[in-house]
Amino acid sequence: MIYPVVIYGSPVLRKVAKEIDKEYAELDKFIQDMWETMYQSDGLGLAAPQVGKSIRLFVIDGSPLEEDNTELKDFKKVFINAEIVEKEGDNITVNEGCLSIPLLREDVVRPSKIRMEYYDENFNFHDEWFEGMAARVIQHEYDHTEGILFTDKVAPIKKRLLKGKLLAITKGKFKVDYKVKLSK
Repeated sequence: MIYPVVIYGSPVLRKVAKEIDKEYAELDKFIQDMWETMYQSDGLGLAAPQVGKSIRLFVIDGSPLEEDNTELKDFKKVFINAEIVEKEGDNITVNEGCLSIPLLREDVVRPSKIRMEYYDENFNFHDEWFEGMAARVIQHEYDHTEGILFTDKVAPIKKRLLKGKLLAITKGKFKVDYKVKLSK
């Protein structure tokens, strides 16, 4: 099933998501639906809050960027109950976008290396370091489970300049090729 992507302005995008356990109802099906929704929307990652579920789960497939970022080769993962436990390295600025904030891209500064504890789709525990673009994509999706959007991380002056564009997005004044759900 392809879910509609929840758009900026929806309260679920601002909630800190809840942890789940392996007994979460139809978890395997939900993960498959997340992959299907992400691919249909041409995303690199998708977090459960972006499809209206306030749970700590996100999926990432970095293969579209693997040509320029070797750390993304074969990088397809499910992250459940993820926590960033360490950040290090240089702060790097990269232009980011988000399926929940259509057609808007801005420069965001993030650490180049993170240590993450998480469970995979089989509820196997992992404690791993990620760097480069893998770390960036993970941090972006992880932020969704914390109720944080990439626009929260732009410079204050830039935030003020984005207000009108963000308001237009909440009103559905955009056109994309994937299913969306506006806030009521």
